[in-house]
Amino acid sequence: MNPEDLRFAKTHEWISVADGVATMGISAFAVEALTDLVFIELPKVGASVQKEQSFCEIESVKAVSDVYAPVSGEVIEVNEPLADQLELFSDDPYGGGWIAKIKMSDPAEADALMDHAAYQKQCEEEAG
Repeated sequence: MNPEDLRFAKTHEWISVADGVATMGISAFAVEALTDLVFIELPKVGASVQKEQSFCEIESVKAVSDVYAPVSGEVIEVNEPLADQLELFSDDPYGGGWIAKIKMSDPAEADALMDHAAYQKQCEEEAG
């Protein structure tokens, strides 16, 4: 996926929306900041998630980080191979590194997320 076509949360998750389903992952900026990833606790299929609530965790050699749902809804699919292939996050953060697909309960939440240009500006500010 082209990052310029995605929407981004302030907490560095991205989504791609098609037919009311948001495919989500974490941005290349977040992957780089986390550095050496060692474990992901994937969300459960069927779980209800609320926007901006933690719904899974990623562990790096530095820390355990929460991953926040960028939209509310139901987890309908998770990227099972990701648990054994964490390199997908760095190799293809906007493709093979997706985490979950969420059937959105309020599609308008996606519109409230940042576009690529606004997200790039946020990353530049965070990088200092």
